[in-house]
Amino acid sequence: MAMHQREIEIETGSSPGLADLTRACAEFLADVADAGDGLLTVFVPHATAGVVVVELGAGSDDDLLDALERLLPHDERWRHRHGSPGHGADHVLPLLVSPSVTIPVVAGAMTLGTWQSIALLDTNADNRRRRVQLAFLAG
Repeated sequence: MAMHQREIEIETGSSPGLADLTRACAEFLADVADAGDGLLTVFVPHATAGVVVVELGAGSDDDLLDALERLLPHDERWRHRHGSPGHGADHVLPLLVSPSVTIPVVAGAMTLGTWQSIALLDTNADNRRRRVQLAFLAG
């Protein structure tokens, strides 16, 4: 079995949001010469971000961010207090949103559903640049 890897960098901006990684993942798989069947892992090596498979657009992005703000409000309740107000909430985010996802790949293509996208979820306004690691393990 061979594993192929790539690291990409994403500019996330200064407000909470989702960055679509689906195209970058598809391009990575297209560049892997022997990508047949296997597993694609998408991992963000940061303590305040996660990776999700979600429908993007049609209000889903805002609904997700609103739900997270209700669960993890950016206020002064957190003991972790460096950075912007409520930054402690960003450090609790990985308990709800994993830093990685694994997607089955068949004949070189991700097996995502019609409305599914892979996205970086970042609620931390203090870190505007994120690294994302892509890995394909052929099966």
